[in-house]
Amino acid sequence: MTIANNKWKSAKKFLKVLATSAAALYLSACGSGNLAYRDLPVDQLYVEAQKFADRGQYSIAGVAFDEVERQHPYSVWARRAQLMSAYSYYMANDYELAILAAGRFLALHPGNENAPYARYLIGLCYYEQIADVRRDQNNTEQALDAFRQIVRLYPDSEYAKDARVKIELTLDHLAGKEMEIGRFYQATGEFFAAIGRFNNVVQDYQTTSHTPEALHRITEAYLALGIVLEARKSAEVLAHNFPDSDWNRFSEELIREHAN
Repeated sequence: MTIANNKWKSAKKFLKVLATSAAALYLSACGSGNLAYRDLPVDQLYVEAQKFADRGQYSIAGVAFDEVERQHPYSVWARRAQLMSAYSYYMANDYELAILAAGRFLALHPGNENAPYARYLIGLCYYEQIADVRRDQNNTEQALDAFRQIVRLYPDSEYAKDARVKIELTLDHLAGKEMEIGRFYQATGEFFAAIGRFNNVVQDYQTTSHTPEALHRITEAYLALGIVLEARKSAEVLAHNFPDSDWNRFSEELIREHAN
C-alpha cells in the first residue's frame, strides 16, 4: 500500500469517526475567514480551523486546531481539536508534530472512544518514515511497538486488522536489515558475526520472507568455516520447512559439492 493510499484510508476512517451533526451544522452556518488568532467563540474557532483542513491546507489547519485548544482548553471542542490537530499534521507530512499531538490526546484522554485512532495515527507516522534497510531502523521499531499496542489494547477495533498487517511488514523490514548486515559480514569473511545475524532472523523473524535465505546463508558460512555438521543441520532445517524454496536447492547443491 502506498503512502498516498494510506493517507486516503486514514482520512476516510477519521472523518467517519469525528463527523457529528453539530459540527456539520456549524460548518454550514459560519462564513470563511482567516484565523489570525482571533478571539472567537469556541465552536466558530473550530469551524474556521476545519475549513483549512477541508481546503487541504493541513499545516495551517494544525496550527488553527492548536489555537482552539489554547483558547478553550477545557471545552469539548478542545478534545476534538487535539485529535484534528494530529490528523492535520499527519496529512501535512509533519510527523513529529502529529505524534506529539496524538500523544497529548492519549495522555489527557486515555479512555476516550477515539484513543484507538490516536494510537493508530502514531503508528502510521512512524510507519511512513521507514527508510530502506541501509538506514537506521528506529522508525521501524517505533511503528512496530505502536501497532502491537493497538492489537493488544484494542484487538476488536477497526484499526487492529490493519495494524496486524503492518506488524508483519515491519518485521519483514527489520529482518531485511539483519540480512543486510549478515551479508556484509559474510562478504568480509567475518563468518561467525554473519551467522549471528542470520540466526537472529531465524529466531526472531521466522515468519518473514527472509528466513529461507537466512538458513541458506548459515549453511554457506559454516561450510566456509569447515564446520560441516552445523552446515548440514541448517540445510536440513531449510529442507524440512521450505522444501520448494530456491534457497533449499542452493543449499542442497552446496552440500553435494562439499561431499564430492
